[in-house]
Amino acid sequence: MFAIIQAAGWPIWFLLLASIIALALIIERSVSLRDRKIIPPKLFDEVVSVYQRQGVTEEMLVKLAQDSPLGAVLAAGLRNHKSSRYVMKEAIEEAGRAVAHDLERFLTTLGTIATASPLLGLFGTVIGMIEIFGSQAPTGANPQQLAHGISIALYNTAFGIGIAVPSLIFYRHFRHQVDSLTVEMEEQATKLVDILHGDRVDAPLQRA
Repeated sequence: MFAIIQAAGWPIWFLLLASIIALALIIERSVSLRDRKIIPPKLFDEVVSVYQRQGVTEEMLVKLAQDSPLGAVLAAGLRNHKSSRYVMKEAIEEAGRAVAHDLERFLTTLGTIATASPLLGLFGTVIGMIEIFGSQAPTGANPQQLAHGISIALYNTAFGIGIAVPSLIFYRHFRHQVDSLTVEMEEQATKLVDILHGDRVDAPLQRA
C-alpha cells in the first residue's frame, strides 16, 4: 500500500483524506439511521396507552422527547393536545422538520466527497501529465520520470473513481432512508392527531 501511495505521488493524499472521511461518515450514518433507533416499533402504541390511562404530564413529555426522533415528534404534538387540530399538526410539522434536519446530518459532506473525488483524481491526472511532459528533453525522455508521471495519472484517476462510486451509492441510500423514515414518522404523528381530535372527514371529490 505504501508503495502504491509513493507511486501515486503527493496528490493522492487529498484522496486518502477524502476516503477516510467518507468511510467515517458511512459508518456513523449506518449506525445512526437504524430503523429501530429512529422509529421504535412499539413506541406509538405505548404513547397512546399512557395517554389514555393518565393523560399528558411534563415528565412523560420530557422522557418521550429524549427517547427517539419519533418520540420528539409525538411529544411536540402532545404538548399541544388541548389546542386545535391545526395547532397540534403545526407543532408536529415543526418538530418533524427539525428531526429531518438532524437525520440528514453529514449527508451533504458525503455527497460533496462523491462529487469532488473524481475532480481530485483528475487533478492528480493533470499533475501526472505535467510529469510526463517534464520528462521530455532534447536528448530524449527520462524513462524513470516518464513512468512516474504515468503512475501518478493512473493511480489518482482510479482512486478518485474508487472513492466516488461507493460514496455516491451510500449518499443516495441514506437520502432515501431519511425520506422513508420522515414519511413514516409523519404517518404515525397524523394517527396521533386523529386519536386525540377524531378522524378527519375529507371532502368528497366533485365529479364533473
